[in-house]
Parts: sequence; structure tokens; C-alpha cells
Amino acid sequence: MNSLIKNNTGVITIFKNKSEQEAKEEILNMVSEYAKEYHNQEKPFEKGDKISYASRVYDDKEMTNLVDSALEFWLTAGRYTNKFEEEFSKYLKIKHCSLVNSGSSANLIAFMTLTSPLLGDRQIRRKDEVITVAAGFPTTVAPMIQYGAVPVFVDVTIPQYNIDVTKLEEALTDKTKAVMIAHTLGNPFDLEHISKFCKDHNLWLIEDNCDALGSTYTINGKEKLTGTIGDIGTSSFYPPHHMTMGEGGAVYTDNDLLHKIIRSFRDWGRDCQCASGEDNHCGNRFTLKYGELPVSYDHKYVYSHFGYNLKATDMQAAVGCAQLEKFPSFVEKRRKNFNKLKEGLSTLEDKLILPKPVENSNPSWFGFMITVKDGQNRSEIVQYLEDHNIQTRMLFAGNIIKHPCFDEIREDNSKYRVVGSLDNTNKIMEDTFWIGVYPKMTDEKIDYMINCIKEFFNNN
Repeated sequence: MNSLIKNNTGVITIFKNKSEQEAKEEILNMVSEYAKEYHNQEKPFEKGDKISYASRVYDDKEMTNLVDSALEFWLTAGRYTNKFEEEFSKYLKIKHCSLVNSGSSANLIAFMTLTSPLLGDRQIRRKDEVITVAAGFPTTVAPMIQYGAVPVFVDVTIPQYNIDVTKLEEALTDKTKAVMIAHTLGNPFDLEHISKFCKDHNLWLIEDNCDALGSTYTINGKEKLTGTIGDIGTSSFYPPHHMTMGEGGAVYTDNDLLHKIIRSFRDWGRDCQCASGEDNHCGNRFTLKYGELPVSYDHKYVYSHFGYNLKATDMQAAVGCAQLEKFPSFVEKRRKNFNKLKEGLSTLEDKLILPKPVENSNPSWFGFMITVKDGQNRSEIVQYLEDHNIQTRMLFAGNIIKHPCFDEIREDNSKYRVVGSLDNTNKIMEDTFWIGVYPKMTDEKIDYMINCIKEFFNNN
């Protein structure tokens, strides 16, 4: 603060006689001190304090990265984006990562990538079918319907809350081109069974990994991170998720061709692979012919897909770089909190169905799912918890088919299909909720949630 000088008009002149780099370092040091003084000042938990289902976990590093990026004022994707994509790929042990502006955009790009003509016979065309589930988040399904593909809904299992793999063969037709499903609240779906099913039938597999970053699954004797076993994985960095950029997401793959298409759809649909501010990466900017364009048309303005602009800003990426350094500790804390909740509620298994990890998995839990057994009332226990300042959440849509967005197509069998019954999906819609396990959840908060749930049943 000694470098602040106030002139006669009351305007503060900052960093007089300092170089730009010295001034920048001074600013970042002050930001760090500000963050330490005014952010993350945790007070001891007291009964009645609100317990959120999720929360950002950050310190001064995220804030100084954010300001560092702002001072550079590049704004769009830049050096922090490049760093994040490189470091995230290393963490996942996968070749390619593309940063985008949200997890929903990640799902959109992942699906649209499979509609590219560059994929030949494996291209998803309108009226082709994609196997998925109705118990989950809407933006796993929305891209299929928006494009004109047909989602085929299969029921899920309880207490894993993932797709019932025994229904896959029944869902298969000669129009099936892909399986696109999420790992529910961090619990991986049966990747061994589904990967084999997709391989046997030459289907694409998209892993919606938005709620499961850090989860692992052992397949063919090798433990791998979820999102890296299928053809494409997606992540979300919205504040409640496993790590955050505020808004943000990622699409990742080991397939070089899919990566090229992902980048095209993310970046306006262009054919050019040049980074922002770069020219002539391919060495043929003015020499080739594309479509019905004239020879030598500028390759930077050739479009091979009907794409979007879904890039994130470098300021978002700057926050993500700091988060990624902390991320492994987030996963371990989520697992610890989940286990403490499960142990504490184990005496209520005559009234509640508690979540169960899928075989061969080690989940990075997003939340703690609870299904009330027959004779119990979800609404009453949820209201009791909310009245005691404990946030609860449903399993997102519950059953997406029941929502108003389906009103106009509910009777149109050409828009979607349902295989068998969705009994468990409907039970989840009626009887399931979840509470938080995020990394800043203290033992005192978890004990309070356990005691409140027990008190509810003791009082009823």
C-alpha cells in the first residue's frame, strides 16, 4: 500500500516510477492480501447456520490468476486457456481437451461432433437413435432432440441411479448410432458392459462426466478416470461442480478426427485450425479449393460445419488453472464426506435406500442420494431439512419426459422412444433427493445433517 499516492484532486496515482511488471506484481500482491482478508473467512458452524448442497472452494490463487488475466486484457481464449487445456489433458491422461463456456455447451458439441459428414457411415443423421436415460439433467438429451435425432430412454437401477444395462439389447435397432449418458452424481455407470456393447455394435459412446470429475473405473484391469473410456467425455465447471470457473466446461477425446471436429463446432464451424491471432498454420491458407468456393479462398473463412462460438474466456481459464492445482484434494474430501454420511445414516436403512457405488468404481461423489422407502414421504423429510437450513436437491429432472418441454412432442412417437417401463425413473422422480458432500463441508455440518434426518424419523 506504500506505493499509493493521492494527488490534490483526490485521485489515487498508483505505482509511480515503477515498471509495468513491477506494477503488475504489486497489484497481484495486494489482490492476494485482499482475498486472504475478505474471502474464505470461515466461522465455526453453529446450529441453524445454512448448509448449502454445494459451494465454491477457492483461495487467493484463483483471485490473483483472475486479475492477472484481466490486466493482460486478452479477454478471449489465450495463454491461460492453452495452459488449462494442456494441464487438464495431463490430469485426465488423454490427448485432446477443448475448453468451452459451459458443461451444457460441452454436451452440445460432443453430440454435434457425431453428426459430422467427416465420420462417413458412422455419422449420426436426423431420425437416427441414441440410447440414453430420462433420469438426469436435460442438456444430456436436449442436443439430440434439437438436431432431430431420436433419444431412446431406458430405465435406471436403484441404488446406483445409472442405466440398467440389461435393457440395452432391447433398445438397439438398426437406427442406433450412439449411447450418451451421464455418470450420476459421480457414480460411474457400468463402463465395462456399455463399452463392450458399443464396440460389439459399432456405436459411439459419449460420457457426460459433468457430475463425476475425478471418479475412476477399473476396466480390463486398468483404473481409468471417467470421461476417458468412451469416445468423448464432457465436464462442467459451474460453481457447484467438482471444480469451478464460474461458467465453463470441457470436451475431451483421444481420437484425432473427433478432436478436429470438436474444435470446428466450438469455433464457428470453421475448417481452419489456426489459434486465435494465428495465420496459416496449415501452410495452405490461399492455395486450396473448398466446396464451391473459388480456388485460393482464405482458409480462415472456410466453414466445414454449421457451428457455434462456444469458447470460454481466458479469465475463466485462469480461475480453472488455480482450481486444477487443488483438485485432487477436492476428490478425497468428497469421498471422506460421503463415507461419513453413509456410516451415520446406516441405522436408517429400514426407512431409506442409501446410495451404492457401481462395481469396479471409485466415485468422486457430487452428492449423497437418498430414496425414501415405501410408506415414507419425501416431501415431508425434504421440508423438514429445508426448515432446518439444510439445502436439498432433486435428481435434476427426475423424469425428463414429464416436463413441460415435452408437452408438444409427448404423443409423437417419431421424436423419442421409451424401452419397457421407466418404473425406477418414476420412483426417483417421486421419492429421491440428495444433500451435499462438497469439499468445505465440515464434520460438524455432516453430523448436523445426520442428526436432523434421524430426528425427523424419531419425531414421525
